[in-house]
Amino acid sequence: MKLVYFSWIRERLDIAEEEAELPANVTTLGDLLSWQKSRGEEFAAVFAHEKVVRVALNQEHADDPATSLEGVTEAAFFPPMTGG
Repeated sequence: MKLVYFSWIRERLDIAEEEAELPANVTTLGDLLSWQKSRGEEFAAVFAHEKVVRVALNQEHADDPATSLEGVTEAAFFPPMTGG
């Protein structure tokens, strides 16, 4: 799966995007977020507060942890948007 990181998340992880082979037990958005936390100190810090990180699966916003990853080829992680 292609994982894409934006804004301060990209800066903190020092990764813009990567191809990742997800473990077989990562089948939902909630699983993906938990797996991200387990990938090291920087990932744990970024994903510690899941409400702060927004996710788009195949370029569509997703916020339900039970959302299936079946057929998903890209997950993007970004902070909440602000505007004016």
